[in-house]
Amino acid sequence: MVANIDRAQLLELIDEGAQVVDVLPDAEYTAQHIPGAVNLPLRQLNAETAAVLRRDKPVVVY
Repeated sequence: MVANIDRAQLLELIDEGAQVVDVLPDAEYTAQHIPGAVNLPLRQLNAETAAVLRRDKPVVVY
């Protein structure tokens, strides 16, 4: 399911164990990202790179 969420909802999801994925290029991720976010650059995102994500936890992508 895809849904847009606000900051409050993001924080709630993180508190509940959601995985946060930053799809920006490495340099932008390094410069600034949400603490605890995993960097999976969009150009490199595929089934193999996404295998690091747990299927039993929600995923928030930004």
